[in-house]
Amino acid sequence: MQYMWLIVSIFLGVIELITINLTTIWFVVSAICALLVSFFIDSFLIQMCIFVILGIVLLITTKPMLTKMLKIKDEKTNIDRVIGMIAVVTEDISKNNIGEVKVDGKRWSAISDKEIKKGTNVKVLEVNGVKLKVEEE
Repeated sequence: MQYMWLIVSIFLGVIELITINLTTIWFVVSAICALLVSFFIDSFLIQMCIFVILGIVLLITTKPMLTKMLKIKDEKTNIDRVIGMIAVVTEDISKNNIGEVKVDGKRWSAISDKEIKKGTNVKVLEVNGVKLKVEEE
């Protein structure tokens, strides 16, 4: 019976290495616990209950905490960074024509729902492809 739990733990460990989802790792731990229990108790039913219950308990109690600890902070890219910044209109923007703004030292094509004249300060709302959607500040 010990060989079975050893094979199960190795198999689940390999799956965890392939997927990196922090799902099967808890069952690797519970399979090792079932392996240790198998040295003292011959009942497969008790070993299986320990494996299943311990795996589920570990998954439910520790995965959210570990996922939170390992979460990598999202950093804004160069494009996302301009959202919320103030830009200056360098070419008039109208509802049907693309204008131009300068933000963060770079010139961007810009669109708006309203007409905005050259020299006006605008706020960048979002990035649509290579165009910025802006509104008058």
